[in-house]
Amino acid sequence: MDTPSLLRRLGALLYDTLTLIVLWLVASALFTSLYGLAEHGAPRILLQAFCLIFISAYFIWCWTHGGQTLAMKTWRIRVVHADGSPLTLLGGILRCLLAGVCLGAAGLGIWWALLDREGQFLHDRLAKTRLVVA
Repeated sequence: MDTPSLLRRLGALLYDTLTLIVLWLVASALFTSLYGLAEHGAPRILLQAFCLIFISAYFIWCWTHGGQTLAMKTWRIRVVHADGSPLTLLGGILRCLLAGVCLGAAGLGIWWALLDREGQFLHDRLAKTRLVVA
């Protein structure tokens, strides 16, 4: 199993960021069309939670149904368990949670790839998943 280059993985991450923005806008539009404006207080917290769940569901579904998001298909990258088996629902949820934490911590999960002996991101190392060339 070949690990994609860091540049290739960063390219896919950039594409996935664009997808994330679109999904956030769609989720916000759905929420506000059903519940009205959510400018502050509890409605705003509910809107943010809804968007987070909506986006997480997209990534988890893609990873567990073929191992690729749209961006990963473009860059020919697939996520699998460390042993090469397809990602399970639990593995997808764990990877999603860890990716959020590792990327949110000043990009620590990305910087980790520069130090990792196999070039894996920190969230992949912790979730026992890996990115491979598709």
